[in-house]
Amino acid sequence: MLADCIVSGITAYLLGSIPFGLVLVRVFRGIDVRTTGSGNIGTANVARVAPGLGLLTLFFDSAKGLAAVLIGRAIAVHRLSGVSDLRYVAIITGLSALMAVIGHVFSVWLKFKGGKGVATAMGAFLGLMPLAVLVCLVFYIAIYAIWHYTSLASILSAALFPIVAGVMMAPVQRPALLPFLIAASLLIIVKHHENIGRLLAGTENRLDLKKR
Repeated sequence: MLADCIVSGITAYLLGSIPFGLVLVRVFRGIDVRTTGSGNIGTANVARVAPGLGLLTLFFDSAKGLAAVLIGRAIAVHRLSGVSDLRYVAIITGLSALMAVIGHVFSVWLKFKGGKGVATAMGAFLGLMPLAVLVCLVFYIAIYAIWHYTSLASILSAALFPIVAGVMMAPVQRPALLPFLIAASLLIIVKHHENIGRLLAGTENRLDLKKR
C-alpha cells in the first residue's frame, strides 16, 4: 500500500503542478499572466487577458486533476476484490485528488507557488464524485450569475462539496475518502484568504465577460 500511495501521490503532484494558464498566455499572448490582474495563473485571471484562453485553462487544469485520479485508480484497482479493497481504492484516489490540488497550488516549476486549485479540484472531484460536482457546479453558476464574483462562487462551492459528497458516497468510502476531500476544499478556501478580505471590504474585482 505504501508503494502505491507514493507512486500515485508523486504522479498526481507532478500532473497538478503543470501551470497551463501560464504556458497558454505566454505562448499565445507573449506575456506572463502573473504580471496582470490578480497575478494568479488560474482560469479567472487568464480569462481577464483572453476569455478563450481562460476556457482552455479551465479545460487543461480540470483535465490534469481528472487524469491524476484516473491514474491513481488504475494503480489501486487491481486489488479490488471486496469491501476492504473499496476502502483502499478510496484512499489512493482521494490522495491523488489532494496531491493534484497541492501540485497546482504549490507548483515545483514555479518555486512552489501557483494558483488556487479550483479547476484542478473540479476535475479531480469529477473522477471521484461526478454527481456531487454537478450539484456544486450548478451552485457555482448561480452564485456567479447573481454577484459576478468568481472568488465567492469558488469559496462557497469548495465549502459545499465535501458536504454533498459525504451525503452521496457509500458509507464504506466515507472514512477513507472524505478526509481528502475536506483537506482539498480547505486548501482552496485558505488560498482565497486575500479574496475573502477584499469581499468583506467590498473591494473585490468582479469578472463580467459580457462587458469584455
